[in-house]
Amino acid sequence: MEPKKITSIVTCYAVNPYKGSEDGTGWNILLSIAKNNKVIAITRENNQPAIDKYFAENKVAWADNITFEYFDLPYYLRFWKKKSRGALLYFFLWQIGIVFFIKAKKFKFDIAHHLNFHSDWMPSFLWVYGKPFVWGPIGHHPKIPRDFILHTSGWKGLFLDRLKWFSKCLFWKCSLSLYLTKKKASKIICINSSVEKVLSLPKEKVVVLPAVATNYPPDIPRITDEFQVLSIGRFVPLKGFDLTLESFAMSYFQQEKSVQSKMKLVLIGKGPMKIRLKILAQDLSIAHAVTFIDWIDRKDLDQYFANASAFLFPSHEGAGMVVPEALSFGVPTICLDNIGPGESIDTSCGIAIKTESRRDAIEQLTNALTLLLNDDNIKKSLSKGATTRFDKVFTWDRKGEVISKIYETLLNDNISQEEIIEKVSS
Repeated sequence: MEPKKITSIVTCYAVNPYKGSEDGTGWNILLSIAKNNKVIAITRENNQPAIDKYFAENKVAWADNITFEYFDLPYYLRFWKKKSRGALLYFFLWQIGIVFFIKAKKFKFDIAHHLNFHSDWMPSFLWVYGKPFVWGPIGHHPKIPRDFILHTSGWKGLFLDRLKWFSKCLFWKCSLSLYLTKKKASKIICINSSVEKVLSLPKEKVVVLPAVATNYPPDIPRITDEFQVLSIGRFVPLKGFDLTLESFAMSYFQQEKSVQSKMKLVLIGKGPMKIRLKILAQDLSIAHAVTFIDWIDRKDLDQYFANASAFLFPSHEGAGMVVPEALSFGVPTICLDNIGPGESIDTSCGIAIKTESRRDAIEQLTNALTLLLNDDNIKKSLSKGATTRFDKVFTWDRKGEVISKIYETLLNDNISQEEIIEKVSS
């Protein structure tokens, strides 16, 4: 007889099968949880058309395991919200409203799980039901190092970045609702090692599990013999595209003409820094070797990953969805040694640069690029390690397996924290 499935009620503010970032992450984690558990998923009403469309167009074998419920606050409490404007305040109020919605619906469940937003400075109120409460994955972007942000954004940019950081610190240290959230949480899923430190969490509650993942890639042949360096993301200071251009330029001009002719940098994305980055490419005399591409369909992006010799991603963020995608194609990743991309890779699949100085970072990124360019054995070894790392850590099924193990341990005293950690690292 098959054992009774655990039923979790999962609040997922942002969840959409046709979007990326937070919405896409929420959707994929939700489906992966539902593979092994019964799920009551509560999300916003504006997500229903996309969800209905997805299930109409795609067959999901375990679709019966998941029930979607849709909730929004009354119009008079949301008329002022316009896209991202007011989103955080509305999210806070939405979570309070969820408490009454769940109570009115009289749902029966074993586990309460707050899935997203992923911000570790925004509270949840699902603990009020007295059920085992799972919070996360949660996390934050770290401060951009002073030397780096001054170069791209000046003193104004530094002030705004530090103001955001100060605001987060106020929530971490002074918010009563956040204090109650972490006190009442049974398990807290952290996207990186920094969350445990800034929230002063007890180790027995913490499971470090990156929120980002991707699907297995299609089998696409490489169609170029160039040394193509790929970088993808929004053109904003956080992503470090200025470092990408400068390190590529330095590596480029260290090579013979015959090698230079086969070097190519492909930047895919859009954002407020795009014009500045194009000007920088011209100033560095590498514009002829750099291709800028706006956002493209995911299926078209696959060929760029297949052609890539290296994925250069010196971002300061706390995660990075594109890193698992690069690893899935066996592309060695070069990044900064930080709590985001730096914790997503290891020495088997990429090179993480340890530095606090911008000038030193560019030199070390250059050295890493040049190493992959000139040593095919190392490139092949890191490529093999990339696919292994992806398979071990960054599939959606892995997220579902770990979260299912967390659910089990909260309802079964015979399962220990060590078994969860072993599941994460196995």
